Amino acid sequence: MLNKLLSFISEDIAIDLGTANSRVYVRGHGIIITEPSVVAVNKKTGQILAIGEEAKKMVGRTPGYIVATRPLVSGVVSDFEVTEQMLRYFIEKANRKRFLLNPRPRVIIGIPCGVTEVEKKAVCDAAKNAGARKVFLVEEPMAAALGARLAVQEAGGNFIVDIGGGTTDVAVISLGGIVISKTLKVAGDKLNEDIIQFAQEEYKLLIGERTAEIIKIGIGSAHPLKEKKQMPMRGRNLVTGLPEEILVSDEDIRRAMEKSIKQIVTEVKTAIEETPPELLADI
Repeated sequence: MLNKLLSFISEDIAIDLGTANSRVYVRGHGIIITEPSVVAVNKKTGQILAIGEEAKKMVGRTPGYIVATRPLVSGVVSDFEVTEQMLRYFIEKANRKRFLLNPRPRVIIGIPCGVTEVEKKAVCDAAKNAGARKVFLVEEPMAAALGARLAVQEAGGNFIVDIGGGTTDVAVISLGGIVISKTLKVAGDKLNEDIIQFAQEEYKLLIGERTAEIIKIGIGSAHPLKEKKQMPMRGRNLVTGLPEEILVSDEDIRRAMEKSIKQIVTEVKTAIEETPPELLADI
């Protein structure tokens, strides 16, 4: 009886706990939070100064003892305490106080394919310590397929490629289960690194992670575009040590990201080769 009452008055929350960004969905209200998975920590005191958007603004702009850190690496908890604090921030922000008694919510969290039982337990424990009453885990490709309204319960093949910040998940889904899954630690963050490396090697220009990401989103592509695009790339010239701005094209950025994109394509091909013929016909 108590469980039924709690289910009625508490929120049901879904958290897409990503390496780069996290989203929070509340049943009946949709996605209410989309923020970077970044936490700013004072290394001297161990105090958490900011979480999410506010913490991301501090990246590269703080004194040495204030560090903006990502508590998840490749979708897996790397810093348990900081992850717990970040989850608490998201849960408290999402859990609206509709009643004087504000019960702990039920929470479902997306995790990459192929994580170990220890890593699953770390996510569950962090969520419970952060204020969740019950915690359920769902593999990210399955969540992506459900979100895309694919008929995952039917006896037919569904192919999913989920490119996140830290990992790319490739999966074939049928009858409500994952038949084939691959997880590749090449995704959005690696593409940012590729652009940073390209700027250093090609133009002797040192740029930051935020600049690389803005350029990737602005003009990055895997295939040639119908209309050519250009964007300014600002950074520090490694030869003179002075600030410099250059124009880069979509072709430059494709060249920078080419190797990583080929790795993702290879993983997709491998998954297709391992897929049972009957399911492959559906795909």
